[in-house]
Amino acid sequence: MSDIQVLTESILQLLITGVLVGALYGMMCVGLAMIFGIMRVINFAQGDFMMLGMYATYFAFGAFGIQAFFGAELGAYVSVMAAAPAMFLFGWIIHRLMIRRVTGTRSAGMEADGHYAQLILTLGIALILQNGAMILFGADLVSIRTPLSSEAWAVEPFGEAMPILLFFNKSRVLTALFSAAAIIGLWILIQRTFLGKSLRAAADNAEAATYMGINVDKSHRFAFAIGTAVTAMAGGLLAINYPFSPFVGLEYVIIMYAGVVLGGIGSIIGAFWGGMLIGFIQQFSTLVLPTQLQNATIFVCFLLVVMLRPQGLFGRNVERT
Repeated sequence: MSDIQVLTESILQLLITGVLVGALYGMMCVGLAMIFGIMRVINFAQGDFMMLGMYATYFAFGAFGIQAFFGAELGAYVSVMAAAPAMFLFGWIIHRLMIRRVTGTRSAGMEADGHYAQLILTLGIALILQNGAMILFGADLVSIRTPLSSEAWAVEPFGEAMPILLFFNKSRVLTALFSAAAIIGLWILIQRTFLGKSLRAAADNAEAATYMGINVDKSHRFAFAIGTAVTAMAGGLLAINYPFSPFVGLEYVIIMYAGVVLGGIGSIIGAFWGGMLIGFIQQFSTLVLPTQLQNATIFVCFLLVVMLRPQGLFGRNVERT
C-alpha cells in the first residue's frame, strides 16, 4: 500500500471516528446548553450528573434484569432510556430544593445576579456527588460491555481501484444514531410545543415572560430536569463504550462547556455542532500530536474562537434557545 493510500485511509478513518464520537459529545453539550443557555447557570455539577447517568444505566442493565430480558445488545440501549426518567426526576428535585433559590427572580437582588452563589452551590453538589458515588460504588473502573463494543463493519469504499478498508464500530454507530434521534426529538420539543415556547421565552426575557403569564420558575425547572436527563443519557451511551469511575465527570465537563461556547451560547443546535467539532478536532489532532495532547488541541481552538468570534461559530449576539 502506497503512502498516499495509507494517509487517505487514516484521514477517512479519523473522519468516521470523529463523527461517531462527536455525536456523543454533541448530546452532552446539548444537555448543558439546556441549563446554561436557558437559565444562565454555570453548573459545575453537570459532569457528575452524567456520571450518575452512567451508574444508573449500569445498574439498570445488570441489577434490574434488563440485560436478561432484552439481551446484551438491545438491553444496553433500553437501560439508557430507563435511566432517563430517573435522572429527570433527580434534576427536578435538585432544582426544586436548591438551584431555584439562587436563580430566576430570586437572584435579582443578589450580588452579580446570584452567579457567585450558583458557582459555590453547583461546585458543592459536584463534590457531594463525586464522594457519595465513591462511597456507594467504590473507586474501581466499571463498564457496560456488549458484543457490539468489539465488533465492526468493514467497508471498502473504493473497491479494487484503491484497496482501503474502513471500520465502523457497531456500538459507536448505534450510539451516534441514538444521540441524533434524541437531539431531533429535543429540537421538536423546543420548537413545536408550548413547553418549548415557554422555555425560549424564559431564556429571552424572564421578566417579560412573567408578564405574559409564563411561570418562569417552572420553565427553569423543566429546563434543568431535561438538561440533566439528556446529559445522563449521553453518559449512559458513553458507558457502553468506555470504562468509568465516580470522578469521570471532571474529564468531560470542560469539554461540554467548550462545545457550548464553540457552538454559540443559547443555541441548542449550535451546542450539538460544537460537540461534533470537538470530536473532529480531538481525532484529527492525532495525525500530528500524541494522544495525550488531544484536549490541549481542543482548548487552543477554543481560545481562537473566543478571540475571533466570541458569540460562537453557530451563534449570533442576540440568539437564544
